[in-house]
Amino acid sequence: MSTEQPYPTRAEATVAFAEHVNRGKVAAYEALGLDLVMGERAGARFRDAYDGRELYNCHCNGGVFNLGHRHPAVVAAVRDALDRLDIGNHHLVSGWRAVLATRLAASTEGILPGVVFGVGGGEANDLAIKVARARTGRNGVVSAVGGYHGHTGLALAAGDPEYRDPFGPNLPGFTQVPFNDLAALDRAVDDAVAAVILEPIPATLGMPIPEPGYLAAVERICRERGACLILDEVQTGLGRTGTMWFFQQEGVRPDLVTTGKGLSGGVYPITATLMTAEVHAFFDDHPFVHISTFGGAELGCVAALATLDVIEAPGFLERVRAVGERFAAEFAGLPFVVRRRGLFMGLKFPGEGDGMIAARDLIAAGVFAVFANNDTSVLQFLPPLTVTDVEIDEIVAIVRRTFA
Repeated sequence: MSTEQPYPTRAEATVAFAEHVNRGKVAAYEALGLDLVMGERAGARFRDAYDGRELYNCHCNGGVFNLGHRHPAVVAAVRDALDRLDIGNHHLVSGWRAVLATRLAASTEGILPGVVFGVGGGEANDLAIKVARARTGRNGVVSAVGGYHGHTGLALAAGDPEYRDPFGPNLPGFTQVPFNDLAALDRAVDDAVAAVILEPIPATLGMPIPEPGYLAAVERICRERGACLILDEVQTGLGRTGTMWFFQQEGVRPDLVTTGKGLSGGVYPITATLMTAEVHAFFDDHPFVHISTFGGAELGCVAALATLDVIEAPGFLERVRAVGERFAAEFAGLPFVVRRRGLFMGLKFPGEGDGMIAARDLIAAGVFAVFANNDTSVLQFLPPLTVTDVEIDEIVAIVRRTFA
């Protein structure tokens, strides 16, 4: 908020937020005993806007802050670009979109050379489903029970009933099967299915790790039945799991991959849907069939390019893998099981609701983390990929004191 405008007190902000933004959210936070308003932020930490409490951010908004808050390289790039750029015009050719698309295509080792930009993850997944339907001429979509792909139309239909049932009957053609249940997926994918869409590790479901060979078998079924494989890597991509994309660890060649959240370092909203040349060829004949006014905003491209510079720097991903192994070792003996790939971690406690209690206790102790909504025994634990050794020591000490 501008320093020229009076900042409301905590009570005033809470009342106004409840009145004009979301009354139910305020009530839910009060019931959880969560009295927290994000204020000043930098790196791995942020302060409460009112009492100055400092917390380590070990949720990072699902990976939005993969590089921590306000990474200096990303902020500097956007600040410099503001002297010359705005969002640009989505109707026209853009050098900034061209450069970013080239970098993203290269990050997939050429498997997914086509790129269409958006603003939010739901929009990216909507587009992936639309293009899969256009590519196959079919309507059916298979997704995982308890998965999450966003709150917009087609993405919502592929997600959890909790988020779509209040708005009326689901769209036809959408089917859900349990994650990691290959037999169920095999039965569900028939000649009416356009796409299977999965998070490689479903965060909202509590980060269950795919069984060895599961994703490769899903790809094989899709190939045999003529369906597209869409991998929602909005949370698992961009280095979070120790490789640029999680599918690279599994030897899988998806038809489409969606990315977002951390793509711009949490500084400017931008997402992307990556696709094979065969799928992307749809736009050769229909170049104006999908538009997004703010999708691929040139300021967002600048932020994303700076973010990729950090992630792709020599040694960065190796350190992510090493830090993930260190956290796993440090957490040994504590009353939870660590579900982990790289720094994408779920702390699985014994009982339902234990993840909610763990989140409350950790926040009180100075570490911000959030439970998995569709498996409340799990605490989502995603420290920044840039966390330092000293910060790791402090975070580990807090976790140990809290759960010893």
